[in-house]
Amino acid sequence: MSTPYPFTAVVGQNDLRLALLLNAVSPQVGGVLVRGEKGTAKSTAVRALSALLPTVDVVSGCRFSCAPGSPDPGCPDGPHEQGAFESRPARMVELPVGASEDRLVGALDIERALSEGVKAFEPGLLADAHRGILYVDEVNLLHDHLVDLLLDAAAMGASYVEREGVSVRHAARFLLVGTMNPEEGELRPQLLDRFGLTVEVSASREPDQRVEVVRRRLAHDDDPAGFAARWADEEAAVRARIVAARELLPSVRLGDGALRQIAATCAAFEVDGMRADIVMARTATALAAWAGRTDVLAEDVRQAALLALPHRRRRSPFDAPGLDEDKLDETLEEFGGPGEGGDEGEGDDDPDPGPDGGPGGGPGGQPEPDDGPRSDGDTAARPEAGEDGEPQPGSGGGAGEQTPARAAEPFRTKVLSVPGLGEGAAGRRSRARAERGRTTGARRPRGALTRLHLAATVQAAAPHQRARGRSGPGLVVRRDDLRQAVREGRESNLVLFVVDASGSMAARQRMSAVKGAVLSLLLDAYQRRDKVGLVTFRGSAAEVVLPPTSSVDAAAVRLESLPTGGRTPLAAGLLKAHDVLRVERLRDPARRALVVVVTDGRATGGPEPVALAGRAARLFAAEGTACVVVDCESGPVRLGLAGQLAGELGGSAVTLDELRADSIAGLVRDVQGATGARRAA
Repeated sequence: MSTPYPFTAVVGQNDLRLALLLNAVSPQVGGVLVRGEKGTAKSTAVRALSALLPTVDVVSGCRFSCAPGSPDPGCPDGPHEQGAFESRPARMVELPVGASEDRLVGALDIERALSEGVKAFEPGLLADAHRGILYVDEVNLLHDHLVDLLLDAAAMGASYVEREGVSVRHAARFLLVGTMNPEEGELRPQLLDRFGLTVEVSASREPDQRVEVVRRRLAHDDDPAGFAARWADEEAAVRARIVAARELLPSVRLGDGALRQIAATCAAFEVDGMRADIVMARTATALAAWAGRTDVLAEDVRQAALLALPHRRRRSPFDAPGLDEDKLDETLEEFGGPGEGGDEGEGDDDPDPGPDGGPGGGPGGQPEPDDGPRSDGDTAARPEAGEDGEPQPGSGGGAGEQTPARAAEPFRTKVLSVPGLGEGAAGRRSRARAERGRTTGARRPRGALTRLHLAATVQAAAPHQRARGRSGPGLVVRRDDLRQAVREGRESNLVLFVVDASGSMAARQRMSAVKGAVLSLLLDAYQRRDKVGLVTFRGSAAEVVLPPTSSVDAAAVRLESLPTGGRTPLAAGLLKAHDVLRVERLRDPARRALVVVVTDGRATGGPEPVALAGRAARLFAAEGTACVVVDCESGPVRLGLAGQLAGELGGSAVTLDELRADSIAGLVRDVQGATGARRAA
């Protein structure tokens, strides 16, 4: 077995290490979500934490890790005899992004259950993680149905497995730790709220610290055992401190002053529900215990807010997580300090015996502030709008270019769906054959049986009962009789936006409305778990502004800084989109695409621009790609060019007004491709 990287050898990342240690002291804090760019020691730190956790006493032979003093009365391996127990290290169980539902919750032997009436249950990862750590790398890429199961287990502390009337329940209380790169997409709000704390990590920009990271990493790779031995004393010290903090935790006093500060802070930042208040209280208590104190101080409340609130105050997927520290300090000062008049010097000791000062540099293990790098879109200057709300012309990067327009307020859009029945990743947009959904039929299983169709199985077995020698009331079922349920659910799609950023769009002061419409569609794509891509065309060429990604907020940032001006190379935009789809089909052939062309339908520049655009559009129609044209033409005289383009694409057109879900045109519009009818049949 490979030697893990020592926790105390991680350079910097004070917030990350502090959040993990607080959960080790008090698992009731509720876990940690680690957000940050790749290569920032997220996974390294999480995997190293398990070596610091105290050992766990479990009932001997129990596959569900029941505690000897209070075994689960409903444990499938019970009832347990008193006295027989063993000690083992706390487990860290990793949940792969592509895991099946049965791998997560466990599986029943359906054949034995039907023929013998035996609940033969094979535990899953939730059972393995009970009283330990459940680690999900790239948690934002986890399939929705697995997210639902995690939410249920986290809320109830138990896992339920239901298979056609056969039910198994077992305890599943674990420390949930997830890591994610925000560029690859955001988490569903329900799962985001289940993480007690969140931490933003980024690579240091200090050369000396980066040198130390490389030096330690190379030393570990050359001699893992020797490197771990050099850090053994620091590891032992932190392990002992965790044990001491756990013992002190019940004695920590959370006074009325601290509770009032916690409630006032949560109210000031308008977080939803009461979970934030509870998490802050538990975190502040754990901070005091970690610092060796029995009283919660104002600094503990402040640090708890910085860890527990940023991911709970977002109102939109396009809002960056974070907390206004000036507002936080004003709120804490207004509602008084719980540590006033007390001995605040008790927490001045270094919270981590490691050479880097460990998680935090101040009292109670408070970390140094870390403002991570911003994306390119964050540093782009926003233009100033004129009195009419439109952007003022700027020098730009080309002839006729104007400064980016601000997007209008987003709105709820119609559901644009791909016709036919797909088999792509689970989502909420188009119809698909899926593991979850309504049952539409039955078939023989291909491989392992995952969803039994009971009626079809009984129907298949019934004619053979006499030949099989049935004499009692039981049904004689064999493997050939088993039938898999065929279910229909929803899939996610690749929504590729092709946006006209030419001068004809800006000249009519429509770009603000156009950006608002695209932003609305991006919000819809986020809610439906789609991948998105963004192609723009202007001047003499087209550009892939954002390759297909699950990060919808990255698309919103690119959209905000999108300049306009120049001619309208419609053909170039369509051909660029066609190339993007061709590459994506090779990467993910099961994911179907929906192309949304946002334009007024004009084509200018170069020889025969209209004819070239028509030929490019017919490529999509020939391949049966689902397309919709958002018609941005305005004014009393309309040429209807967007409608003509939709016809060439084999799709349909919708105006900006009709795109709204509350318009009189109806609530749902299916994008009908040229081959849509044949595909549906």
